[in-house]
Amino acid sequence: MAMDPAHARLHEELATKHRPILSLDEAMIREGMPVRPLQDLYYYMLEGSWLLVLCVFGVSYILANVAFALLYLAGGDCIEGATPGSFADAFFFSVETLSTIGYGGLMPKTRYAELVMTAEAMTGVLGVALATGLMFAKFSRPNAKLAFSKNMMLSPYDGLPSLYFRVANIRGNDVVEASVGLAVAIDRVTREGHTLRRLEQLKLVRANTPLFRMSWLVIHVIDEDSPLFGMRLEDFYSGRILFIVTLTGMDGTFAQIVQARHLYRPADIAVDHHFEDIISLEDDGRLRFNYHAFDDIRPLHDHERASKSDDGEAPSASPPDR
Repeated sequence: MAMDPAHARLHEELATKHRPILSLDEAMIREGMPVRPLQDLYYYMLEGSWLLVLCVFGVSYILANVAFALLYLAGGDCIEGATPGSFADAFFFSVETLSTIGYGGLMPKTRYAELVMTAEAMTGVLGVALATGLMFAKFSRPNAKLAFSKNMMLSPYDGLPSLYFRVANIRGNDVVEASVGLAVAIDRVTREGHTLRRLEQLKLVRANTPLFRMSWLVIHVIDEDSPLFGMRLEDFYSGRILFIVTLTGMDGTFAQIVQARHLYRPADIAVDHHFEDIISLEDDGRLRFNYHAFDDIRPLHDHERASKSDDGEAPSASPPDR
């Protein structure tokens, strides 16, 4: 179930009254920063998509062969078996040399061609080594397959006003010694009248877990010590509040640290709503995790009515999130 229609309309009204709240990447305009892609090429290649990396290597491979083909042509009739002045023959001889194929139909016949071939062979060996290392580094990077709930709840939980969301481990493998952090980016005005964008850490009911395999309900209780104490949904919009979630842990499969980040805007806050239960106990003792309902929420009053059984007694508690 999605957000209550009346509450969704409230979000639309607040969004039209206040300036848009951008993510950390969208909200920053960097000017005057020294950007030298060639000096930081390894970073850009790791951060870039696979399509970008393949295109860079493909274009570099073609340009390298074109450059060496022109060098062969500059040496005149220096390739045995090639038509003098033929760029195509020089280009494909370069491809054979750079890739260390050597079919035998074309070969250098002058000292000049042998020197160019030596330089090209060394370039090919170094290029293969660099491409192999980069491909392996990019392919072997550990990543966390985590899903964060679409909405963040601003509702009573266990009788206390709370802000909470949930996160799921999609792979279902072991993430040991996992820790989660929740920070809020909020505008503060100093006594001198300066407006600052500050990050304040929110205290969580449970910020660490020894084993994270299924789901995790992350809860912040809004008490007198909370930066959100006394704030309403409209204050979230007017204060341009942005919630930043970080989760780190040791992946049991990769045996390496994995991390994930997620952002929540005021438009993602559901007031007086609860999550649908996604974990149930089977008759054979197994826990069933229903990911289809991971993002399902319902209004608070509906949730309270549904929590009563036909006998008027509260049903047994659902198994705790894992």
